[in-house]
Amino acid sequence: MKKNLVIVESPSKSKTIEKYLGNDYKVVSSKGHIRDLATTGKYGLGVDIENGFQPNYIPIARQKKLIQELKKDVKNSDMVYLASDPDREGEAIAWHLKDTLGIQDEKYRRVLFNEITHDKVLDAIAHPTLIDQNLVHSQETRRILDRIIGFRLSKLLQNKIGAKSAGRVQSVALKLIVDREREIMAFVPEEYYTITTHFPSFDANLFQYQKKEIELKTEKEADEVLKKLTDTYNVFQIEEKKKDRKSKFPFITSTLQQEASTKLGFKAKKTMMIAQKLYEGVDLDQETVGLITYMRTDSTRLSDEFIKPTIQYITKNYGKEYVGYVKKTKKTENVQDAHEAIRPTSIMRTPEDVKPYLKSDEFKLYSLIYKRTLASLMADAKVNQTTVLLENADYVFKVTGQVLIFDGYLKVYGDYESSEEKILPELKEGEHLVSRDVEKEQHFTKPKARYTEAKLIKEMEELGIGRPSTYAKTLDTIQERGYVVLEDKKFKPTEIGIDTTDKLQEFFSDLINVEYTKQMEEDLDEIALGKRVWNQVLDNFYQLFEPRVTNAFSDMEKKAPEETGENCPKCGSPLVIRKGRYGEFVACSNYPECKYVQKEEKEEKVIMNCPLCDGKVIEKKTRRGKIFYGCNQYPKCKFASWDLPLEEKCPECGAYLVSKNGKIKCSSCSYEKK
Repeated sequence: MKKNLVIVESPSKSKTIEKYLGNDYKVVSSKGHIRDLATTGKYGLGVDIENGFQPNYIPIARQKKLIQELKKDVKNSDMVYLASDPDREGEAIAWHLKDTLGIQDEKYRRVLFNEITHDKVLDAIAHPTLIDQNLVHSQETRRILDRIIGFRLSKLLQNKIGAKSAGRVQSVALKLIVDREREIMAFVPEEYYTITTHFPSFDANLFQYQKKEIELKTEKEADEVLKKLTDTYNVFQIEEKKKDRKSKFPFITSTLQQEASTKLGFKAKKTMMIAQKLYEGVDLDQETVGLITYMRTDSTRLSDEFIKPTIQYITKNYGKEYVGYVKKTKKTENVQDAHEAIRPTSIMRTPEDVKPYLKSDEFKLYSLIYKRTLASLMADAKVNQTTVLLENADYVFKVTGQVLIFDGYLKVYGDYESSEEKILPELKEGEHLVSRDVEKEQHFTKPKARYTEAKLIKEMEELGIGRPSTYAKTLDTIQERGYVVLEDKKFKPTEIGIDTTDKLQEFFSDLINVEYTKQMEEDLDEIALGKRVWNQVLDNFYQLFEPRVTNAFSDMEKKAPEETGENCPKCGSPLVIRKGRYGEFVACSNYPECKYVQKEEKEEKVIMNCPLCDGKVIEKKTRRGKIFYGCNQYPKCKFASWDLPLEEKCPECGAYLVSKNGKIKCSSCSYEKK
């Protein structure tokens, strides 16, 4: 009897969904993409540039066996539901599955699981759609763009300066970091002074002179002020204002990454991995359920079916006065409103209820998402702000106090936001106060700080470069390539990172910049909406890009390799450090005339005398880095062992003993030392 087949991306998600759908459905996983661009054709791009940028897709090697299994499943099914993730990438995966597996139009449907809960999964299956080819073309265009830029610029940089790679978004992100570093290096600190007067229960700072703001640039100016001041201050103005502290929008991908970084100390990559797990499903007592909605979104919208029970929850648990309002969705450029904000799938699943089923970091992230969403629908907090101005010899000092009079949304989100109260004593206008003392303090202006991960993500989001789902990968890549390092959790460019940026700006300043990258994101959005033709966008880009690459290969100066200070023992030319597939090595600068390569001297770790010859057993490594033990007389002596050999002999057969998993055993017979 044939079943309905559902194909999802993640194996863990497939188990959850199969429980919901029952015996009439078989749920399997594609484990992500099943094919990708080939590395054949012009420049190895896997794209036929002369024929409308037609891509040449081939199966991913590790997926070939899975593809055959999926073809059998399709053959044995009445209907195939393609349920890859509900975004452009997922849409493209669904199309690749349909095309590769040879699924006929009448035999497939596209379903979108925005949350993995029983009712939502059944509802999605009951209301299927078809593959949106515009979304597929948008993803294909992004992939082809990234392939062209990545392959062409990476080869250029490897050849000219020894850099590892370049990319459409990663190179712009790197430029932001390099530009900030140059601002810091060029910054000239300026001296300035502040003056503070101390009273028994508060301090006040110099604010104005003769009702104009005052700046003290030198110690002499500060001392002149101190000379004129008396001990007595006149309270000449008290102003009280009630202010609202508004709750924030629920999370989108970028704000979740930022808040998890600053409040939980999570890297963006870690945040997305945990969020993926919470979305795909967690085993609770009697069910497996997704705890949050889809975590790749840039919409702050909440559905009516979530808002209504949440308002009821707030009323019941906190009171009517804590009920807030539904915020209008933020209208920003490039927002895709296909999904809701990141929220809990049920407001009734509190962090405390699910804590026993979650790992520590999963609980921390779920708590953050839950409380942020709940707080977004709660009333604003209210504070009483009091500003007091004190006068002394035409100098005005100011102090501000703040008292929380209604906690509102801070009732649940207060752990993540500072709300320090500064309570002032009761004061009256015209009152005279005597200060305990007054002091000056020297300061120096500071440059802008280096980017933290959270600040860089925020900057990329505001500038409109990249997509929320790619931020984590972008930041990972520039670190893996050695372009930046983290110092005190802030990005600092390396020498090769600065060189890479400088060379790209020398030859590609009109393409590798914020404005062009942002425009390309807008073009991709228009392709997704059916407003632009995908290969025309590619052609427009390529007509600008390729001539610059050709020019750069011709005119970019090649960086000379670093000399070691030693000379070649064969020809006397300087030895230099070169880079190869397996890392750096030392070779003659006179290559190819002289092919001398310095052999790396490795210190041998001797374990014992070889039991087969007069050599020594030493620690070795396979090409993959796995440790084994072999004779240093190889290939004359073939002695080798995965287990640590010992000098001691077996009392039963005379063979050598080995240490394995904390036990001493014979290498030949079944003897084990007690």
